[in-house]
Amino acid sequence: MNDAVKKFLEATKLKNMGPTPYKKGKDAPPLETPCEGDRIALPEAKSLEIPDISLRKAITDRRSVRKYDDKPLSVEELSYALWATQGVHKQTSGVTLRSVPSAGARHAFDTFLLINNVEGLKPGLYRYMALEHALVPISLDEDYGVRLKEACLGQKMVENAAVTFVWAANIYRMYYRYGERGYRYIFLDAGHVSQNLYLVAEQLQCGTVAIAAYDDDAGNALLGLDGTERFSVYIGTLGKR
Repeated sequence: MNDAVKKFLEATKLKNMGPTPYKKGKDAPPLETPCEGDRIALPEAKSLEIPDISLRKAITDRRSVRKYDDKPLSVEELSYALWATQGVHKQTSGVTLRSVPSAGARHAFDTFLLINNVEGLKPGLYRYMALEHALVPISLDEDYGVRLKEACLGQKMVENAAVTFVWAANIYRMYYRYGERGYRYIFLDAGHVSQNLYLVAEQLQCGTVAIAAYDDDAGNALLGLDGTERFSVYIGTLGKR
């Protein structure tokens, strides 16, 4: 175990938790990082006709897939994948209950999407607004696929997937409740989100692969994140098999 890991584990030990902003009675941060721009409403997940498969089959068949067909995703399929990975089921007492678990229901992730091949949507970079179940175009510059691929160390599936999900942490949403311990929970939460994308991919007859090997500084810069208060944590591609 190297020194950096030792320092991280020591800093986030539960016994070291001091009075957090939550315990001090500070106001909670917004449930979602604000984002200006026109909204593109997505179809409601409960109204979508998605083929059912058993959980056993989804778990058994789940594999990482790095090559995709040219067939586009429908906007309904994208809507369903977003609902399954960050969809809001209920908002109560200053927290949201979503399709994935999160420590203290803090749900510190914002979802960015590199859209390459989705029916009815122009290629480019988007933000998913979970509270509204809507998309906000950030940039419709078609070279984002190439740039994100470069940030991901040249991994071609980023450019070739129908959609690439980037989950970015707004760390104060977790720090507010758990202090430094919250840095552990961020990475645990990322696993929950990615696993749901894998299961959804099986249901949609798609492929996905989780990506952690990328240039953090380049990726954060591409998304307009400062790398300290907001930073990318995990990436996942999605495309037809």
